[in-house]
Amino acid sequence: MSSPERDIEAVLDESGPDYDSFSYERPTAGHQGEVFMVTLQVGGDNYEVVIKFQAGDPDFALEPFLHNYVADRTDVPVPRILVFEQTPNLDIDPYFVTERIRGDNLAESMGQITEETRERVIEHAGQTLGDMHSNVGFEGFGRLALNDEDERLIVDEFSWDWQAFFTNLVESYIGRLDDTPFADLQETASEYLHQSAGCIESTGPPRLVHDDFRPANMLFDAGEETPITAVLDWQFALAADAEYHVARTEFLFIDPAFQDAGTRERLRQKLYDGYRKYLEFEPDDAFADRRAVYYFATLLWRMLGFDAAFADAGELAQGRAEVRFRQQFDQLAAQLPEC
Repeated sequence: MSSPERDIEAVLDESGPDYDSFSYERPTAGHQGEVFMVTLQVGGDNYEVVIKFQAGDPDFALEPFLHNYVADRTDVPVPRILVFEQTPNLDIDPYFVTERIRGDNLAESMGQITEETRERVIEHAGQTLGDMHSNVGFEGFGRLALNDEDERLIVDEFSWDWQAFFTNLVESYIGRLDDTPFADLQETASEYLHQSAGCIESTGPPRLVHDDFRPANMLFDAGEETPITAVLDWQFALAADAEYHVARTEFLFIDPAFQDAGTRERLRQKLYDGYRKYLEFEPDDAFADRRAVYYFATLLWRMLGFDAAFADAGELAQGRAEVRFRQQFDQLAAQLPEC
């Protein structure tokens, strides 16, 4: 019968060094799939790695490919892949092993860090986006995938039209709301989307977008000048418009986490300052309209993960969270432009 100890031992027997013993722990936030931080005892020394298992995902190979692809082309802090097995010899799920990057989970720490550290984190997040967008581009828009024949990175669901691809992407979010507590909002959400999607430009340079770029998928070290030490969970990657990535990051890092408008604006400028280390970025009124649409889309995406995010919360906590989501829905919908 499968268990963490049995599966980790199988990985080490198949792909690891000779070792005396091992211990492991699970990360406490973020991550898709089964993730374990493993410490090996070898001849009196300790070695640390991370093992990730992923069952039932035929596209699992994309994530380890992107780890090395991004590391080779940018300065984005991505753990290097040590081993990847899509079809292990032993009776375990597909897995990969990465180096262990030191740092605390950013989502768990955001509420406790100092204002100065928070500004450095936000600026580094912007710098990371600029690095990705300036160094990795594509011919069109779509989901990233690997070619089955030669494992080459390709753009799947290819489109020349960013507005069309984005609209289809958000429509897929809305269609999946029927499996959440927000099924009653589907028709309204669709109406709002089609009211405002015309503000999104169809053309623009397609850039690498980590579509799960949020604090829960990052490690950080408050003592570092560039404090983000690792960007994790690359399986949701797109060739997409750069502004979409910037606006989505604003929402997930800044809005609606900070109620004070002055704080939000200061952090937003820090994000832009980091981004400008690689690319020019001068937001105007048209960007503000597009940002409102991107905020609304990001909220719908977050709604899809509601059950998973609050699975261990009590009924009262779930109820309060649902009310907050519905309030955000109404607030963001009221800010949508008509295009």
